[in-house]
Amino acid sequence: MASVPLPEQNFILGGDPLSLESIRAILTRLEDTIIFSLIERAQFAHNPKAYRRGEIKELKEIGFTGSWLEWFLKETESFHAKARRYTSPDEYPFTNPSELPSPILKPFPHPPILYQNAINVNASILSFYTQAIVPRITRPATLALAAVKRSNGITGDDEYEDDGNYGSAAFVDLEVLQAISKRVHYGKFVSESKFRDHPAAFIPHIQSRNRAALEALITKPEVEKKLLQRLRSKASLYAINFTPDGEPLNDSATRKIDVDGVVELYEHYIIPLTKEVEVDYLLVRLDGLSKEEIEALASKEKN
Repeated sequence: MASVPLPEQNFILGGDPLSLESIRAILTRLEDTIIFSLIERAQFAHNPKAYRRGEIKELKEIGFTGSWLEWFLKETESFHAKARRYTSPDEYPFTNPSELPSPILKPFPHPPILYQNAINVNASILSFYTQAIVPRITRPATLALAAVKRSNGITGDDEYEDDGNYGSAAFVDLEVLQAISKRVHYGKFVSESKFRDHPAAFIPHIQSRNRAALEALITKPEVEKKLLQRLRSKASLYAINFTPDGEPLNDSATRKIDVDGVVELYEHYIIPLTKEVEVDYLLVRLDGLSKEEIEALASKEKN
């Protein structure tokens, strides 16, 4: 009887969560999630009002001073926190954890995987997403909206304001943000895996706080090149529209999303930010260890 493959991301049922093969499988699957979510977001206009703090009067009336998206995140993450989502080592909320409720369920016995750390770069992810990603991927929908508004006699700045789909857009924003967050913070798993494989290579640079040397140890240019090639192929394929007869409309004018924008998102933001997380993690990897414990790690043979 053939064996059934276990879920890659189930830390209880799966294999070694720190094997690079397992990590690569998860990161590859997250590529699909991010691309499809961006395609979904691209169908709505920019809706900048939803990202500006204090713009929604109904939120101010209930005492919330943040943006519509921040409120949407907090409300959703409050529910997720009750379901103990953020007790998992690969999940990080955008809302300040002190503002989230405690889990209703008892803590799940996750095996120790990562070294203790408090690294969370979601504030940077949220800012970049709202200020750089959303305006670019929604440009076609925003321009189409402006044409409709002009035809109805609405001109000037109001042409480009929004289409009113705050709830639908925020729902997709949430999916995109959570996927990017998971992808970026998975850099901790990469660092832990590589550190355990050869601690002696990292320890001197951690002790000297040499970020450049640590980044050089974790950077694989050929791997990054193949990732971007694969990402472009996926985005180009997923972006194709089809005729009612099932024939592909494979030209840039009919694509569901800006393929170059997706690739550049990874190349110029997701990959560099992931490296920052990897280095930040390594810099705290020896915290709290005694001199003897560090020497014992340094004496380990490379796996």
